[in-house]
Amino acid sequence: MKKDPRKDRDWRAFALFVKTKEIPAPSFECKDKWWKCCQQLFRDQISIHRHAATQHADEICHQTASVLKQLAVTLNTSKSLKSEVNRNPLKEYFIYNHEVSAWLPDLSCFSPDELISGQGSDEGEVLLYYCYRDLEDPRWVCAWQTALCQHLYLTGKVRIATEGINGTVGGSKLATRLYVEVMLSCPLFKDYMCKDDFKTSKGGACCFPELRVGVFEEIVPMGISPNKISYKKPGIHLSPGEFHKEVEKFLSQANEEQSDTILLDCRNFYESKIGRFQGCLAPDIRKFSYFPSYIDKNLELFREKKVLMYCTGGIRCERGSAYLKAKGVCKEVFQLKGGIHKYLEEFPNGFYKGKLFVFDERYALSYNSDIVSECSYCGAPWDQYKLCSTPQCRQLILTCPACQRQGFTACCVTCQDKGRRLASSPSQSSFKEECECTARRPRIPSELTQQVRLPTSPEPQPDVGEDGPCLCEQQQFPRPSES
Repeated sequence: MKKDPRKDRDWRAFALFVKTKEIPAPSFECKDKWWKCCQQLFRDQISIHRHAATQHADEICHQTASVLKQLAVTLNTSKSLKSEVNRNPLKEYFIYNHEVSAWLPDLSCFSPDELISGQGSDEGEVLLYYCYRDLEDPRWVCAWQTALCQHLYLTGKVRIATEGINGTVGGSKLATRLYVEVMLSCPLFKDYMCKDDFKTSKGGACCFPELRVGVFEEIVPMGISPNKISYKKPGIHLSPGEFHKEVEKFLSQANEEQSDTILLDCRNFYESKIGRFQGCLAPDIRKFSYFPSYIDKNLELFREKKVLMYCTGGIRCERGSAYLKAKGVCKEVFQLKGGIHKYLEEFPNGFYKGKLFVFDERYALSYNSDIVSECSYCGAPWDQYKLCSTPQCRQLILTCPACQRQGFTACCVTCQDKGRRLASSPSQSSFKEECECTARRPRIPSELTQQVRLPTSPEPQPDVGEDGPCLCEQQQFPRPSES
């Protein structure tokens, strides 16, 4: 999204004002600075920001206007300056900030240590959730979510749109518990969500490099406007127990020449590669925005079929099933409520085999001992992803310890050669060659048969996708979570 230079100026003035109020914190505190203003002491950013927003808006706006006047003289932009001053954008934002503060939890009975301790991968927790519901003011929700997560020392990714919210955040168990309580008490979501909508797993703030909250057109990027394909017309939701029975029935028909059911994985190839339901059809696509084109190209495959859809947490199936239903070729379209996450909580040794890929620095969650993928080089059973070792390549690779010791740490031969050249000539850090795994992968695959067969172990392949699931770029949000 294009940045608004006016907001940049507003924020510079606001940040400069807050900066002038900094004082050193006592040595026994875990923080290195406090803030003092109007004879009051502020120990965290939320409180000083709230004070500045509510008590010093006019002063900060005056500073912004002064800067703009100087620019106007230099650049002869007095006409645009007038509209800037009259609009008073800081006051607009401060109204948001003041309203947001009313929906932050009272932490007076907790110390920062209590909220921060237990953020490690073994003691902390990661939440995964989404909620489809119409939001009139996603910018307010964005401001609130940013303040709430900072208030609770949470990291992660939250994606907001007029169609709802999609998030994954990590921190201490105390912080995640408070986060859920606030979400379920907020009038915007309390009638649309319940505690069971939050999927939990071991982790913490360390699972994400930072906190990113933003407003987008879609809460999960399918590439089609929500006005054209709405979440309001999805497939029929099946509980994990109901879905389990349907898969069991489907697998019992596996030996029949023509099945009337398709078990469809809505995730990307690098997700299904390390874990999937037995007998599924797993599209060889790199990202969810390719899913509609995949359906269009293979539409005859779904004609007169009952389709059982699933994804990580359920969110992709909401509009994915709506898109498939809109084609009018299927007998029935069902989706797994809560996704694989909820299914594995109930059936850890059920029909899902392998690991569950997650969009954070853990890469995968393990619920059973099954390994369904192989080392890309030697074919040995292996399912632990690593990033390609070649600089500037962010693709994921499956390479076992034995192959790693032999130096096979790149996603393909081309990248391996690049790595050697860069090692000998570090100055050659910019390269334009296309990875082999990118060049030979069809963007939208065509299924060759209408009969869905039970999957076998994949042949050893050195490819992990066009760009791979880059942790800093994927899904364009900062990869807001696919729940």
